[in-house]
Amino acid sequence: MAYLYYPYIGWKQQCTNVPLIFPPQHQDRQPGLEYPMHPRPLSDNPSYRGSGKLKDKVAIISGGDSGIGRAVAIAFAKEGADLVIPYLDEHRDAEETKQMITKLGRQCVMIPIDLRVEDNCKIVVETTIQTFGKLNILVNNHGVQFHKESILDISREQLLNTFHTNIISFFDMTKAALPHLCAGSTIINTTSDTAFSGMANMIDYTATKGAIVSFTRSLSLQLAKKGIRVNAVAPGPTWTPLIPSAFTAEEVNTFGHDVPLGRPGQPFELAPVYVLLASDDSSYISGQVYFVNGGSVVT
Repeated sequence: MAYLYYPYIGWKQQCTNVPLIFPPQHQDRQPGLEYPMHPRPLSDNPSYRGSGKLKDKVAIISGGDSGIGRAVAIAFAKEGADLVIPYLDEHRDAEETKQMITKLGRQCVMIPIDLRVEDNCKIVVETTIQTFGKLNILVNNHGVQFHKESILDISREQLLNTFHTNIISFFDMTKAALPHLCAGSTIINTTSDTAFSGMANMIDYTATKGAIVSFTRSLSLQLAKKGIRVNAVAPGPTWTPLIPSAFTAEEVNTFGHDVPLGRPGQPFELAPVYVLLASDDSSYISGQVYFVNGGSVVT
């Protein structure tokens, strides 16, 4: 008898040759919502104990209302950071995240806003400075994905929406934040391992994730003399609201079973990498892409 095992929390799932990890489910909206998901994504590792690595730092985490962003926000708070979280319209998820952060003794400002609009990115940064007086960490994390079997099925509207959401807004958030970042500050961009492996039914999504990789590398070279480090995290299959909103119910049923570790990741399993890249522990790391993808080897 085989089991899928999540470390630290002791959660295990009995599986057969094709592990049916999650019950079939689908959401007819992008971005997805976390609170209806079953089971809920695991955002907080109760065994994680902060050690002040981000003490009194201020971080913007876009899309931090749910999924990977929520897990990163929780880990940052445990390390002593205050948070500003812009999100689109997932108000219930956002309120849950804020409660989690405040219970950890840190401040959390939630901003419902559309980052596809350039001026809105400026509003987020201005709110951050008005509230906390500084900005140390920018995490560009929000995104959408739509599955289409053929490039012929990708409408112009979808193409522009994907690019405006997934990469153009990263430019705009960075441009708004940069005047307030100083030596020692960090920028972390969420890309995907599909930027390297490709994915036949998400061509526009993978194209934006490839752009994020090049954006990260080029920006790191430009900002090196300012002492600002820029890195990226490339998740593999991870149980977040993007999955039931982008996959069919049947695809959700076997999501993530084809990686070497035999299961999808949980958001909390990615958070420590973001902590590393945001903290002085990575003082000699810039321009790099960190894969957290269940053991898949990509080049």
